[in-house]
Amino acid sequence: MFESHPPTLAEAWARIRAIQPAAYARTRNALDGAVTGLSPYITHGFVSMTDMLNDVVTRHALPAEHKLVFELGWRAYFHHVWQHRGDAIFQSMREGPLPDEAYARELPDDIRQGRTGVPVVDAAVRCLYATGWLHNHARMWLASYVVHVRKVFWRVGADWLYGHLLDGDLASNHLSWQWVAGTGSSKPYLFNAENVARYAPPKWHSPGTVIDTSYQSLDEWARAPASREHHRRDQDRGDALHGGLALQAAPPDHLNLQSPQGSDVQGREVWLVHPWSLGVLPADLPEGVFVLGVYVADFHRAWPWSEGRWRFVDTRMRALTGLRWWGDAQSIGQALASARRVRSISEPHLDHWLAGWAQCEAKPALFPAVDMRCDSFSKWWTRAQRGFESTADLPAANEVPAC
Repeated sequence: MFESHPPTLAEAWARIRAIQPAAYARTRNALDGAVTGLSPYITHGFVSMTDMLNDVVTRHALPAEHKLVFELGWRAYFHHVWQHRGDAIFQSMREGPLPDEAYARELPDDIRQGRTGVPVVDAAVRCLYATGWLHNHARMWLASYVVHVRKVFWRVGADWLYGHLLDGDLASNHLSWQWVAGTGSSKPYLFNAENVARYAPPKWHSPGTVIDTSYQSLDEWARAPASREHHRRDQDRGDALHGGLALQAAPPDHLNLQSPQGSDVQGREVWLVHPWSLGVLPADLPEGVFVLGVYVADFHRAWPWSEGRWRFVDTRMRALTGLRWWGDAQSIGQALASARRVRSISEPHLDHWLAGWAQCEAKPALFPAVDMRCDSFSKWWTRAQRGFESTADLPAANEVPAC
């Protein structure tokens, strides 16, 4: 898995410096297009979107509405929705083509094992398990098949995909699934074999399968209640893959994480590193500060990860820290209470606990805060872009207060 995304800061910066905005805008929809592959590094805080764009604009003059900036905007918008709606993003925000109760609550084994017999679906699952990453178009195809063809509730698929992706981000992932499902947008996202043939390599092409039909037929299919045909049309035509890879609610034993102990930090100045703050340590850390990594068991019981994602994150955390804790939130909080002072980076995945443990500093924001809740990307984009004439203006314009 690390062959595709080595968990190093050097790899993140190499990808930033390889960005060709014109090629990205022209080819980003193709699976072999000039996409950045930076999302795992941005999700886990190796680098920020501001770092990325600050570097790009030193080499390329970009208008504020450039496609590269537009796609970064989607990530920021999903976090805007999460900030305003909270845990409501894990429920359907509107009714989709069918009521929620019309969808299955388990992911079928043939999807999980990559043996549906639909090449585009099986190739996506194989790529996911092998690399921990998928092109955005492949994510949309996979989600659309799961929800609209196989009639599986979007949340089931979103939870599964989140755990396997190196870049799994609760806001981006779950709201993207809602957009595909039609519960976060005005209509469901549908695709057919012709669309796959246009943007994917030949091994992904899917002639003669359930998706080899018109968009009108697919729309009718999406709005029809589940039947035996929905579940069996292509099933069992492929070869099984690994039996499906299990997600883990606790770290693998070989990571050798320690239980929280107050004696580790008693009377010390602590900088707290978590899985979403794996960038360069702040330059203003005082001499002798103790850099401590933490994994919160409460979070991972709700949101398990693949072993590959555990290894990706911990390889980088181990390079940054003197000690890594694994424990429940209560035991971590009790142990940290022994420290003289604790500082960290704010992070919505952990906000239930971080604010009670540490003085938090906010991540750098690429776009200015939009205080009014925007229920569509276009409304948010208009407000976020207001007053900027070029992309170069965006990062410099943001003074982000501490949390």
